[in-house]
Amino acid sequence: MLIYPAIDLLEGKVVRLREGDPDQRSVFSADPVATAKGWIDSGAEWLHMVSLDGTFGAENQNLAILEKVALLNVRVQFTGGLRDIATLQSARDAGANRLVIGTMAVRDPAAAGEAIDRFGAERVAVALDARDGKVATHGWTELSQQTPVELGRRLRELGAVHALYTDISRDGGMAGVNIADTVALAQATGLKVIASGGVSALADIEQLARSGAVAGAIIGMALYRKTFTLEEALSAAGRG
Repeated sequence: MLIYPAIDLLEGKVVRLREGDPDQRSVFSADPVATAKGWIDSGAEWLHMVSLDGTFGAENQNLAILEKVALLNVRVQFTGGLRDIATLQSARDAGANRLVIGTMAVRDPAAAGEAIDRFGAERVAVALDARDGKVATHGWTELSQQTPVELGRRLRELGAVHALYTDISRDGGMAGVNIADTVALAQATGLKVIASGGVSALADIEQLARSGAVAGAIIGMALYRKTFTLEEALSAAGRG
C-alpha cells in the first residue's frame, strides 16, 4: 500500500485544515519545497499536493510550487480547483504525475471521462469525498445527491481506475480513518481507492494495508504533529 504525505498549500504556506475549513488552519511551513524534500529524504515515493487556493477559487502560485517539487525525485498527485480540461492540462504541464478531480466529476461525469481519455487512467483520480453519506464538492462547501458508491460506479464505467475517499468529518481531526467505508467503497466499485482524512495512528495504516482492498493512504496531520514518522508509516504499510 502506498503512503502519500500531504502538502496542502494556502497562500504559499504548508497548512492543514480541520474538515476543510480555512478558518481552522494550522501552518506548518513557509517553504513547501523544503517540506517536500524532507518527505523525500524520509522515503516518500509519492506526494499528495493540494492547492487550497485553487479549491476556494483564489489566485495562487501553486503551479509554480508544483513545478519546483516536480523537479525533485518524487511523483506528485495534485488536486485543488481542477475543474476543466485547460486547468488539468496546466497542472500536467507543471509536472503533476496524477491529477485529482472532484467537483468536475460530480458536475459533469462525461467531462471527467474525457479527462481520463485524454490524460490516461493512470494519470487521473476521482475524489469521492463524503459528508453525511453524500459526495461534497466546491472545497467541500456543497453537497451533491450522489453517494460515493453511486458516483464511483459511474466513473468506473467511464474508465476511472483510481479514487480518493475522504470522510470529511474526520479530516484534520486526528479521529481515525473511516476504514469500513473506505474498504466498502473499494469493494463496491472496483476502484483503487486511496484513503484520505483522519489517519491518526499506525494501527490505521496497518488495518488499511491488511484489508487488501485499499491502494494507498494520504497522511497529513499525524505526520506534521510527529505522531509517528514517515519511516514508521511506510513500514506499517509494508513498504519499509
